[in-house]
Amino acid sequence: MDNKTAGLSEAMKKKIAPKSFTKNPIQGTKYTIAISSAKGGVGKSTFAINLAMALKNLGSKVGILDADIYGPSLPKMMDINQKPESDGKSLTPIEKYGVQCISIGLLVDEETPMIWRGPMVTSAIRTFTQKVLWNNLDFLIIDMPPGTGDTQLTFSQEIKVDGAIIISTPQEIALLDVKRGIKMFDKLKVKIVGLIDNMSYFEGDDGKKYNIFGEGGVERVAKEFNKNFLGKIPINPDVGKAADNGKPLVEENPEHKISKVYLELAKKIKSSFL
Repeated sequence: MDNKTAGLSEAMKKKIAPKSFTKNPIQGTKYTIAISSAKGGVGKSTFAINLAMALKNLGSKVGILDADIYGPSLPKMMDINQKPESDGKSLTPIEKYGVQCISIGLLVDEETPMIWRGPMVTSAIRTFTQKVLWNNLDFLIIDMPPGTGDTQLTFSQEIKVDGAIIISTPQEIALLDVKRGIKMFDKLKVKIVGLIDNMSYFEGDDGKKYNIFGEGGVERVAKEFNKNFLGKIPINPDVGKAADNGKPLVEENPEHKISKVYLELAKKIKSSFL
């Protein structure tokens, strides 16, 4: 018998015992992939949406869950202006460009600030994972908020997440947060599919590559923690322009060189599940 619990009542032992969680699958989906960045501003949402488009172009049925409650970007980046239908018990995702979509940004006005405490955020996440009528998806891509807070804990502890992809730029300040993110997912026993080096370099008209934010940092961290390094995505202004226009680059121009990078990444990611 553990000396620390000797003499305690059964009720007290249960109270102080580590809490266990049941991880529930999201109905209507085969695989759930969390797109995470421990740091904001590294292009996570852009990656999530273009990856979804690339997976769709590979023949998969795909959905996007925008879980960034405080800063939803899916409505703008996908040019969705309508609200999802509801029967009072469930929500029907909106289909755009052949992908099923849901976001808190579809339920409130565009400029409404989400001044919510943690429990309200957790409640919203549970609604999106338990009460959305996803229709026979192969992949549900979850655009996570930056950091390691309530949303990440809710997904990792209560939802069956089949894998996480961590996005970062090569900057040292971003890599510090990546290490925290890796440790969080490892501790919560969520499989890390791999790391992406986003905005890795800029290719000038002269054909030279310019490493604006540094070089090799993401791949180095992947090796340090024995994780897969999935690849690099260069900086290209067309990506941002397409997002601002409400049509992801992979959908707008599948033959663009960046779209082809996403397609190769999607093939690699898909093969790790199928």
